[in-house]
Amino acid sequence: MTDIAAGVQRRESRIVRTLKGLALIRESVVGMIGLALVLFWVAMAAFANQIAPFPPNATLYPLAAPGEFVEGMGTFWLGTDHIGRDILSRIIHGSRQVLLYAPLATLCAYLVGIPMGLAAGYRRGATDGVLSFISNVILSFPVLVLYIIIIATIGASGANIVVAVTFASAPGIFRIVRGLVLDLRNREYVFAAETRGETPWRIMLVEILPNARGPLIVDACLRLGYVIITIGVLGFLGLGLPPPDPDWGGMINETRQMAMSFPHMTVFPGIAISSLVLGFNLLADGLREVSLRD
Repeated sequence: MTDIAAGVQRRESRIVRTLKGLALIRESVVGMIGLALVLFWVAMAAFANQIAPFPPNATLYPLAAPGEFVEGMGTFWLGTDHIGRDILSRIIHGSRQVLLYAPLATLCAYLVGIPMGLAAGYRRGATDGVLSFISNVILSFPVLVLYIIIIATIGASGANIVVAVTFASAPGIFRIVRGLVLDLRNREYVFAAETRGETPWRIMLVEILPNARGPLIVDACLRLGYVIITIGVLGFLGLGLPPPDPDWGGMINETRQMAMSFPHMTVFPGIAISSLVLGFNLLADGLREVSLRD
């Protein structure tokens, strides 16, 4: 009973520390700016149908300048593209695609990388050797080339983007988790759990993983930014979401040949990508700052 009570108390203290850490983000100016940017785009995605002034794929008035008013239609605040689609509406609806597939792909990468890192760092030996070798082989390929090979092989779709990001990102997560576990596996609470006869996976998931959450949360925010850039790059290369779904990278790709004459068609989607990536990076910096104070 004493061991059970001690275990419950440890888990409660971890929850309390996590909640305190999240509350401390208010003390970081950088973190709050990043959180505001992220929440802005989350709101855009959640209420896209209500906020967007026009349907994203509707042909309205080709090559309207930003802020141009057209009788009977309204004002095109960010202009229109060569087909006549409203850029603001497409950017707003495109945020849904980014904020769906980027977190999903990142989550899947962590679901693959974390168990591999836990097993390699805690068990060591042959398990560590095999998993590290596989990870090093995958990491030896340039990431962008790896994405292109995977998408070109299995086809361009949202699900396949998730598969490609998971395959390419999981080894990096594996190495981070493995390094953390190698440090934490020698702590006293791990020895106490082993003395109580707990199973290795219970020790890894209950005793070790919660104590590695800080660096992993920061890495997740940074990795989300990388994945957003990846989705934009794949869209620019024509390997992103299939049309006519609004895709920020695809919007730049479709209008790049007219960028000199009509720069608004490429500049505004680029700003959208940059602002969301900046938000996650600043949020990661804020979380790192808070973790150093805690």
